[in-house]
Amino acid sequence: MGHEDAAADARKWVTGWTGSAQGPYPAGSPLAQPDLRFAFPSPAQGARDQSFRLIVRPDLWGPRARLRLSNAFGTQPVRFADVHVGLQLGGATLVAGSNRRVTFKGTDGVTLPPGESAWSDPVPLPFVDGLPPALLEGRKLAVSFHVEGDSGPMTWHAKALQMSYLTPPGAGAQGAREDELAFPFTSASWYFLDAVDMWMEAGTRLIVALGDSITDGSGSTLNGDDRWPDVLSRRLHAAFGQRVGIVNAGIGSNQVVGPASWSPWSPTAGGASAVERLERDVIGLSGVSTVIWLEGTNDFSRNGNASVEAVTAGFCEGVRRLRAALPGVRVLGATLVPALGSTAAAHGHREQDDKRRALNDFIRGAGLFDAVLDFEAVTLDEASGRMKEAFVPDGTVGGPGDGLNPNRAGYVAMAGSIDLGLLAP
Repeated sequence: MGHEDAAADARKWVTGWTGSAQGPYPAGSPLAQPDLRFAFPSPAQGARDQSFRLIVRPDLWGPRARLRLSNAFGTQPVRFADVHVGLQLGGATLVAGSNRRVTFKGTDGVTLPPGESAWSDPVPLPFVDGLPPALLEGRKLAVSFHVEGDSGPMTWHAKALQMSYLTPPGAGAQGAREDELAFPFTSASWYFLDAVDMWMEAGTRLIVALGDSITDGSGSTLNGDDRWPDVLSRRLHAAFGQRVGIVNAGIGSNQVVGPASWSPWSPTAGGASAVERLERDVIGLSGVSTVIWLEGTNDFSRNGNASVEAVTAGFCEGVRRLRAALPGVRVLGATLVPALGSTAAAHGHREQDDKRRALNDFIRGAGLFDAVLDFEAVTLDEASGRMKEAFVPDGTVGGPGDGLNPNRAGYVAMAGSIDLGLLAP
């Protein structure tokens, strides 16, 4: 074996960013969303001969990347072309000279039938080579692509909490441009793109944070990257460098086992259940070694109304599937934070809190998980049974908060409570 072959064998694909596909736009619960009437006049028609410039923050950086585009919840084929990836400078402007063309099986685009997704060919990232990883941490990629014709219903991730950029309908292919003038419209959501892989050292470990709006980051700061997995990411990199990464597979309103039925033609805000989406959102990612699962509050809402037994059975089935598909994977359970007294319409009632406490007892004591992260312990006000007052005021758009989703202070406390020894490479 030559030196080049040995070097290739010492690397592997590891997912560096995810934005779990949850349904067709506009089904979902976006936050701080601008008015999209001018970008997408008709949700049924979707994108119309226009370009997207999506801004994402990879948690890992390698010399090559590949992208996964998804038409998971479309009802007609979508043609993507003029796909590029570059380093964001600010807004929709890219660092000069960083934009690179992306191909699919050697061609300039790909057509995805309904329900399908596709990985791109590897694309070199010259700005990564030779730079210390610390200088790239926190930097963001701009993934640009052109939707030819009409897309129909658009597969999306509603709650990005990150501004991305759109051309007007009919603007055509604009992804090769490095300036921002063709992208006047903004959206706080991601569309069609659900994963970015990086070419990493073979020993790199990947953690997937699986959950609902509390993992998705409701209540955190727009464009601030301060969801609890983001805060944990910075702790991990400070301790272990690029040997460990974490990606976010949270979806606002998601449930462990509900809803009973779901389809692109009859969607719900939280998408398919966590158990049902494991294949696409966890198992189908690259290099997964650990899963942190924080979920169940929505199952016990007035909309979900599941029993504790149904949710614990869902956890058991989900963990079984993960271990069968990913030999050696470690699955960590996280206790649910309090929601008693929440002002969110479907939450805050006593029965929900009783079920939450019972589920937490199961997570701590059933022996299902390889370890337990006790988020309840750092967020609960013992005197009131509610979330600690300092964690309630909303950090995304301001206001009093809902007592269901922590703010940045709460997410910092949650991430800060985790023993990094549980996640060490």
